[in-house]
Amino acid sequence: MNAVSRAALIGLLALTLLGGCAFARGSYGEEVTQGNMAAIKKGVSTRADVAALLGAPDRIIEANGHEFFHYYHFDVKSGFFSIIILTLTRTNIKSDDIFIVFDRNGLVEEVVAGKKKPNLEFQIWPFDWPFGP
Repeated sequence: MNAVSRAALIGLLALTLLGGCAFARGSYGEEVTQGNMAAIKKGVSTRADVAALLGAPDRIIEANGHEFFHYYHFDVKSGFFSIIILTLTRTNIKSDDIFIVFDRNGLVEEVVAGKKKPNLEFQIWPFDWPFGP
């Protein structure tokens, strides 16, 4: 094997060893179950009832004489693949948001749930084509 072939082989081996991949998953906030949601009764449940059932809200908002408890849950999955000159990465983030509206007397007036979080997949390929929908 001549010196040029040996140098090329060593270079190729170095590129292979310097590449890598990683997967990460994380979540933030407590997930609210359908059972907990069903236990909240409009016109009956109080702030204290909701806090005892769901815990302290992530945010409290006051607007137009109403108080809103905001609960949220985020789910994140990320995939990463790299070889020296090419890096592919994709991060998927989904969230669930729940707003509980209280009237001036502190009773639940409305419960609004935005369930937008289907099961997430790990994905490295950063484009929807040719492997996606």
